[in-house]
Amino acid sequence: QVQLVESGGRLVQAGGSLRLSCAYSDTLSRYSMGWFRQAPGKEREFLAAISWTDGTTYYADSVKGRFTISRDNAKNTVYLQMNGLKPEDTAVYRCAADSSSWYLDRIYAYEYWGQGTQVTVDS
Repeated sequence: QVQLVESGGRLVQAGGSLRLSCAYSDTLSRYSMGWFRQAPGKEREFLAAISWTDGTTYYADSVKGRFTISRDNAKNTVYLQMNGLKPEDTAVYRCAADSSSWYLDRIYAYEYWGQGTQVTVDS
């Protein structure tokens, strides 16, 4: 059974940090993983991805230098460390799995999605 479950979202003050977790099922251990977010009234936005083949990471310009994606294969978990949070980072954050290592910044590349976790940044 394919499963992705995000956790770690909460209310945080501007300038603060959060680490989101995404626990995935064994069947996704050889999938590339990505993080996306969607704010009310806005399109889903790519944030970061990590390739399953060599661990190469990719970031959107909007979060580069503030967010870090990592993966613990032993725990079947991918993380998103978020620092220097801003009110505009408020959104539902979702992880996703892609069986390839191509086009990891594209929503359509991902086959499986978690339900999401809410992050709210208070100014």
